[in-house]
Amino acid sequence: MRLCVAIPCFFGNLDFCDAVRRAAALGYDAVETYKWEHLDLDKVKATLDECGVEMLSMCTTEWRMTSPEHRGLWLEGLEKSCAAANKLGVKRLITQVGQDTGAPREEQHASIVAALRAAKPILEKSGVTVMIEPLNTYVNHPGYYLWSAYEGFDIIKEVNHPNVKLIYDIYHQQVMEGNIVTSVTENLELIAHLHCAAHPGRIDPWLGENNYNFIFDKIDEAGYTGACGLEYKPTVGAEESLRKAMELYGKKGLKHGEHGSE
Repeated sequence: MRLCVAIPCFFGNLDFCDAVRRAAALGYDAVETYKWEHLDLDKVKATLDECGVEMLSMCTTEWRMTSPEHRGLWLEGLEKSCAAANKLGVKRLITQVGQDTGAPREEQHASIVAALRAAKPILEKSGVTVMIEPLNTYVNHPGYYLWSAYEGFDIIKEVNHPNVKLIYDIYHQQVMEGNIVTSVTENLELIAHLHCAAHPGRIDPWLGENNYNFIFDKIDEAGYTGACGLEYKPTVGAEESLRKAMELYGKKGLKHGEHGSE
């Protein structure tokens, strides 16, 4: 399993380029972030190249996909985010779908599908994959619309486009649905990226109720060739936590380019 450092979780107070260098020094060749608009894209790209690190994902700037009246804003933000992604060599963008608007769920579901279908020309032009993200509503995101990975899979199937996928966050789905290994391994063609953290607490993965060595091994055996972003609140120092994560879950000897991620 290729591991990816979610920079804001560990080095949010550092200059972004210095954070990339810290991750690289710890043996990581992949990072991701959320907001990109405050970044000096040229400087970040130069640092990524300098360190041999790939930026795997970042977020779109607008998330209200459940609301048809905001679709134009979401598409505008997607286009800008795709341009930034192209500049940084990022191939995937995370988009949340927005809060439950109170409209019937079938209408909100249809609005998300319509937004993703409308995004096809932008995605095809840029070559970027957009990933919708189910989140838990019990602990971290009350009122969020898309809490079920299975509804997310249905949305991806309805849109039916190679540049529209799902990001599967193991922590969020452990809170909401469980059945992690089966959910992931039976839907690999719909998943472009993983996130992980321990439940409860969204902390270091080895401290919770999930056996991540077992989960990662089963996902690898099923043929997953992407990465898993470490997206949690470390209970020890950031660098100490990342060292332990690499020790526990990193596949030794793999070099950039051997992972097969798209």
